[in-house]
Amino acid sequence: MIPSSERSGVRYGVAEPSDLAEMAALLGIAFSQQDVLAVATGVTAAEFEAVVRHYNPHAADAGLTVVARAADTGEMVGALLTEDASAPPSGGIEHVNPKFAPTFDLLGQLDAEYRQGRAVTPGDRLHLILLGVPRPWSGRGIGSQLVTTCLENGARKGYRLAVTEATGNASQHIFRKLGFVVRVQRSYRDYLYRGEAVFAGIEGPAGPLLMDRTLRL
Repeated sequence: MIPSSERSGVRYGVAEPSDLAEMAALLGIAFSQQDVLAVATGVTAAEFEAVVRHYNPHAADAGLTVVARAADTGEMVGALLTEDASAPPSGGIEHVNPKFAPTFDLLGQLDAEYRQGRAVTPGDRLHLILLGVPRPWSGRGIGSQLVTTCLENGARKGYRLAVTEATGNASQHIFRKLGFVVRVQRSYRDYLYRGEAVFAGIEGPAGPLLMDRTLRL
């Protein structure tokens, strides 16, 4: 485990079990307001929080998830839900809400293509799942520092690679800036879910990216 560190009035550290409920609420708000897929499908903060809670029983077990808190008040101001890439999907998550079906299908396509010909073994690859910073705290570099903290923590634990799915301009910019390379991509305009172009109206990013990078201490 890495010790907590402070940067520009924000403290970063590995999530503890006591952080998980607050983290689910934060990610629910951040993604329902800012994630292009959640906005396109009309997902509410409560609905997104319910999905995050499916990860909660295990999110802190491996010591891979990281959070950010304001140093003066202790308020959580960012979180990066992370797991071992070999971890099996959370049971029943596809049944939480039908609004998520197109998102799970599209991101599942990225993951399936990426895994072709690649062995995914425990302890080798981090999966950075959800990176969220609430609007009042955006633009302060918190997202970038959460990713950096996560990668440093993973490297110390012996992980060799990190992989993520970036859906919007902000996350794609952060991961590119931190050395992630695009391995698989899709088009929002061309994607169809049961014959419907559910994401064709998304403006900004052309489509979701699956990206990875090597970890170094």
